[in-house]
Amino acid sequence: MAGNWLNNMQMVLTKHMGKIAGNKLLLTLRDTFIMAAAPLMIAGFAIMISSVFLDPNGIIFGSNGLHIGQIVSGSTEVWSKSSFASILTTLQGHFNLFVQGTMAINAILVVTGFAYFGTRRFFPKNKEPIVSVFYALASFFIALPWTTNGVTTSGKEATLVNILNSNYIGQQGIFTGLIVSGITIYVFNKLIEKNITLKLPDSVPPAVSKSFESLIPGVITLSIFVIISAILTGLLNTSLPELLLTILQKPALTLSNTPFFAFSAIFTTPLLQWFGIHGTSVWGPIFGLTWGINDNENIMGIAEHLYTTLYMNFSVVSSGALTIAPILAFLIFSKKAESKQVSKIAIAPGIFNVSEPLTYGLPIVLNPILFIPYILSWLVPFFLGIILTKLDILPVIVNNVPWTVPPIISGLLFSGSFVGALYQIVVIVMVTLIYMPFVQAANNIRKD
Repeated sequence: MAGNWLNNMQMVLTKHMGKIAGNKLLLTLRDTFIMAAAPLMIAGFAIMISSVFLDPNGIIFGSNGLHIGQIVSGSTEVWSKSSFASILTTLQGHFNLFVQGTMAINAILVVTGFAYFGTRRFFPKNKEPIVSVFYALASFFIALPWTTNGVTTSGKEATLVNILNSNYIGQQGIFTGLIVSGITIYVFNKLIEKNITLKLPDSVPPAVSKSFESLIPGVITLSIFVIISAILTGLLNTSLPELLLTILQKPALTLSNTPFFAFSAIFTTPLLQWFGIHGTSVWGPIFGLTWGINDNENIMGIAEHLYTTLYMNFSVVSSGALTIAPILAFLIFSKKAESKQVSKIAIAPGIFNVSEPLTYGLPIVLNPILFIPYILSWLVPFFLGIILTKLDILPVIVNNVPWTVPPIISGLLFSGSFVGALYQIVVIVMVTLIYMPFVQAANNIRKD
């Protein structure tokens, strides 16, 4: 009976979640955020190096770290005034340029990726998706506010006209970028499908002909956003990004910063995984629009969000909770030769937080004995870390570290503090103990 129930539940979940994960829009969002993640990761590395290794008051040189500055100079005060500390500060400024070329233009990256992947998925007959990208970028810049208020100059506030408000090419413009990009590729490609184009003689080279064919659809598409911008500016004295930020992005981000949202994500991700469905495929696009934005704001130092994918990786994915802890539990407490053998095989990938050998090898998937510890291996570390952060024991996670960095080392780098490394050690011990009675129960059941 239990087996039939599990099989039926798996079939239902696979059917419905498979449809969600295979949705064209979600796939386009997923590919967009994956594409944009590469340059953002470079910036994350730069900021991590800057804050961990170059900060004169950081973990290496500061009084809250290894005290190297104090040891070299004799005192903290002398160190802070030294030429070497000044050089480190200058280098920090140079490393911040990585941010200006990546995170500061994140909305532009999102517009580019969404237009490209969206055109390829929804309009496969368009063999030149790059043209859609050009018009999506043009539409986006038309929609942006070209007036910046509240600029202080000579002690007085001023309004800058015909100067782009750069806030909206970064995190604050992502929602607008997605909506503008989506409307652009739909309108532009539909007009081309209906042959509302400018036809040139066959004697014209194909490259030139293709360029001119996009003129009429391009003019109509861009005109839509010119009209929208004119109406919003004239009637409401606002712009499309400012309006959408107020009515869409802020409420979504507010919801994503609640324990309810966090619990939903951290409970359903392993639940789906237990049924053999890749939970991050379902949550990935949602994280991209919520916790991903929080990530970048934390990395850039403009906010300190508790709930981020950075924190999720620090507390769960890269902490050893999903790999090292269950491996230790089976090696220590299991009496079954095959379980020990799978655990030994899983050690090498497990060091780098690759959990598939355990998930499908033990297996954890559809294993009713391991259901509870697997769910708890996500929930306990995640919310324990939240509590410790609110108690100011753990720092807010602001460093971007690849999820494949081994536990304990990743804790040090994510947090910029030895406390982060100690926390991951505690997590490994706790989750190992959580698995212990269930592994022992598996021993007894197998004996029967």
